[in-house]
Amino acid sequence: MLAEIITIGDELLIGQVVDTNSTFIAKQLNKIGVSVYQITSIQDDKKHILQALMDAEARVDIVICTGGLGPTKDDITKKTFAEYFNDTLVRDQSVLDNIESIWKQHVRTQLLQVNKDQAFVPSKAKVLMNRLGTAPGMWIEKEEKVFISLPGVPYEMEALIEYQVVPRLKDKYNCPFILHKTLLVYGLGESALAARIESWEDALPKHIKLAYLPNLGKMRLRLSTKGFDEKALIKEVQEQIDKVIPLIKKEFAGLEDEDGSVEVVIAKQLTKSGTTLAIAESCTGGAVAERFTAHSGASAFFKGGIVTYSTQSKINVLKVSKADIDAFSVVSSQVAEAMAKNAQQLFQSDYAIATTGNAGPTKGDSNAEVGTVFVAIANKTGVFSQEFNFGNSRIKVINKAVNKALEMLLKEIFKN
Repeated sequence: MLAEIITIGDELLIGQVVDTNSTFIAKQLNKIGVSVYQITSIQDDKKHILQALMDAEARVDIVICTGGLGPTKDDITKKTFAEYFNDTLVRDQSVLDNIESIWKQHVRTQLLQVNKDQAFVPSKAKVLMNRLGTAPGMWIEKEEKVFISLPGVPYEMEALIEYQVVPRLKDKYNCPFILHKTLLVYGLGESALAARIESWEDALPKHIKLAYLPNLGKMRLRLSTKGFDEKALIKEVQEQIDKVIPLIKKEFAGLEDEDGSVEVVIAKQLTKSGTTLAIAESCTGGAVAERFTAHSGASAFFKGGIVTYSTQSKINVLKVSKADIDAFSVVSSQVAEAMAKNAQQLFQSDYAIATTGNAGPTKGDSNAEVGTVFVAIANKTGVFSQEFNFGNSRIKVINKAVNKALEMLLKEIFKN
């Protein structure tokens, strides 16, 4: 079963808004065995929307659109849907009741006619009630194909996908089981990794696909397959994983969580063992902490983080020795390790991460070369650090430092 995702909005095409909707929808479809054939972003333009719908209808079974369902004149998706299906708009009383209820409970301004008009939907559409907003979702079937239109507001769209779209699709279609397993590999580039596992890759069954997914400082190996015998697929993929791990034993850091983040793997390990984490950052400016706190449940293991960006704040807040800074530089293993140990003590945590470095493009309070970063990890038995040079691109340096800090912590956790 194939699907196409169409995101509608000029704001996407000029880079004003990042399209996170497609990522969420694709993941949810994948979980129920629907393969996404294409993702398309288009303008708020009638001709463009009509053409996109026609093209999608020719190549997939399910078309999901997001965006263009607001109350203003530039939101034309609903009218264009009606035109595409040779339909007319009719007022849906249940949608109007929902709008009035939302206004009564949460909005202080007057309910305008343009808001009430959001209750108009194509007569052929099944309404997907949006309890979190005023724009309803719409479901239209045409010759065994399904067209779905959803609001572009992410949290509204996500609720509709989870509670209405996915259950309806599961009822309508008998889809295969799709399986992805992703291995995290650190310390090997793509070509070196490919050479290392070449014989294993050549022997993979044809229905198991391998993808190399490089990122700054890490590599992800994704095994993918699909079929209707779920247990057999899981067993077969696990057998392949068991074969490849000995080939990358030193660089293998575990299996990635389905949401695609190593920090979730770390979070689960810390929560499972009842251990805790603190973070002290300089050159990464809070980016390491943000990777953890972006996910719900972080309070179970994350004690806290502190950004001591200036040299003086390291001395005043983290109590790093001024003598050490004068002797070794603020970008040094001694300072990184002191930051980690002192953060561990400050927050009374089991583990602590510290970062200090010159991200560039100019040097700060240290003469260390731009791109130089020290990452330190403190645990119950001591502290250690590593020095890196991540080049002269500021964003690249920061992102590589974050990935390296997570890698070092993950490996340390798996040792214990």
